[in-house]
Amino acid sequence: MFIVRADGNAKIGAGHMMRCLTIADALSAQRNESKEILFVCGDEQSAELAGNRGYEVFVLESESGNLETELSLWPRIPEIEKEPNEILVDSYFVTDRYLREIGKYGRVTLLDDMGEKCFPVRRIINYNAFADRPYYVELYGNTDTELILGSAYVPLRPQFHRKSYCVRERAENVLITTGGGDNDNIAGRILKRVEGEAGDGLDYHLIIGNFNPHFEEMRTLGEQYDNIHIHHNVQDMAGLMEQCDLAITAGGSTVYELAALGVPFVCFSYAENQEKLTDFLGREGIALAAGAYHKDPEGVLNRIAEQVTALINNRELRDRCSLRERKLTDGLGAERLAEVLGVR
Repeated sequence: MFIVRADGNAKIGAGHMMRCLTIADALSAQRNESKEILFVCGDEQSAELAGNRGYEVFVLESESGNLETELSLWPRIPEIEKEPNEILVDSYFVTDRYLREIGKYGRVTLLDDMGEKCFPVRRIINYNAFADRPYYVELYGNTDTELILGSAYVPLRPQFHRKSYCVRERAENVLITTGGGDNDNIAGRILKRVEGEAGDGLDYHLIIGNFNPHFEEMRTLGEQYDNIHIHHNVQDMAGLMEQCDLAITAGGSTVYELAALGVPFVCFSYAENQEKLTDFLGREGIALAAGAYHKDPEGVLNRIAEQVTALINNRELRDRCSLRERKLTDGLGAERLAEVLGVR
């Protein structure tokens, strides 16, 4: 059995769950079935995301943020002890004890964005472009942990595979996306600041995630203004992105979706785990990086407005960013991960 331990809810957002679902979909297609894949979730909200995609789900109803409290519940997972399992874990709350204990039930692979310590697992996946192999080799030097590193393994949905995006002469459509939760309504604040700086003639497309508590407020805003479009529960994300001339995004997996298409973007971080990626993209000239919102919100909003204006007024800059982005990923990372994880 292939077990995925992940959550996606209003507190932590949907990113962890969505990338695991993408990997599971690729693995399911490889095996030509989904019955051998089980999602283990801490709460009903997380379970609903996996269940809606047709996967079997087991809900632990565990304490949020403390995975060790759920260890006594693992033996209740159906058929957990009948055969060797592959276990994919995606959580920032893992501990060495937790990973060793669930390792008794199968071979553990950990999705690790941070790379700050050596974990006792069979495999480590860090698909970020900044994942440095020499650093990881030194970090895991005395172990037999397999290292799966780099943006060739970014797990993207098939809709992002081998697309042909054209940078248009005029920039007229701006996409704003801040993740599945956005409790602070950063998207609304960005819209207000950019609209005031960039001038008239632009249409704004805001993606409001499933866990965004400001959905009704933003929907009302979209009904009041013809140039503000609110998108919720988007199925064809690639199609929406392709309609836009540039994007403003938080530094999560959406960065790689935009990069696979070649849509120029401004990025920012709103949590510590996003800082490395946004800093890397800005440093390498792949995108424009506005800084860390969680440390300097006003400064970031000002820089976003300035950088969006620069992209709007400079097609050469948009062309350059688009070309560099596409070198990050071809969109086939989920299939590559399925090949690695499907080895029994």
